[in-house]
Amino acid sequence: MSDALLPSVVIPAKAEHKATIIWLHGLGDSGNGFAPIAPELKLPDELGVKFVFPHAPIRPVTINNGMEMRAWYDIKSMDMDSRADLEGVLDSSQRVEKLIEAEIASGIDASKIMLIGFSQGGVISLHLGTRIKHRLAGIVALSTYMCAPNTLQTEKSVENQDTPVFFAHGQQDEVVPLFLGNSAYQTMKQNDYNVIWKEYVMQHNVCMPEIVDISKFIQDHLGAK
Repeated sequence: MSDALLPSVVIPAKAEHKATIIWLHGLGDSGNGFAPIAPELKLPDELGVKFVFPHAPIRPVTINNGMEMRAWYDIKSMDMDSRADLEGVLDSSQRVEKLIEAEIASGIDASKIMLIGFSQGGVISLHLGTRIKHRLAGIVALSTYMCAPNTLQTEKSVENQDTPVFFAHGQQDEVVPLFLGNSAYQTMKQNDYNVIWKEYVMQHNVCMPEIVDISKFIQDHLGAK
């Protein structure tokens, strides 16, 4: 893994920089894919939120005939138990952790940093957010699932045991079935996490009612403390 930070689309805070959201895209997308959502959240300027939308590394993806594309990890089969390549998940988690460390080094407390991820990006957000040794502001897991749920109990960090986690999933999701997202939610619930589950009438995408709920979650947990 390179020591260089992941290239990212960065949207600076509109007022004094007080908090950072790192938002991870899905398979085959890039940081540009979710950047337009920032103004849609209609966050108050005084929250001082900077957005970082990193680009995943380009790698061959087995289920797509080895085609190279931006991916946080390889998908070697559609079998739900081995869908996420753990080696790739760990590599990408380390890369995203470096982005978090860079924000901390710039003067933003970890408790003012939130991880949001869609699909593959959500897998990384859940994996890293539950294991990192910094107490984060929150985790948002969109249309996603969990890699290695059976190791969470032994690997989770005490720092993030109380970190709020918001799960959002489409009822008609044809890429990551609803039960996979709900299984991740249930796993975290069983591990005593502070979790919220919401589902929406949509497929493997994002909808406006969901954006409104994400905005509320952000404001609740990145607001003045």
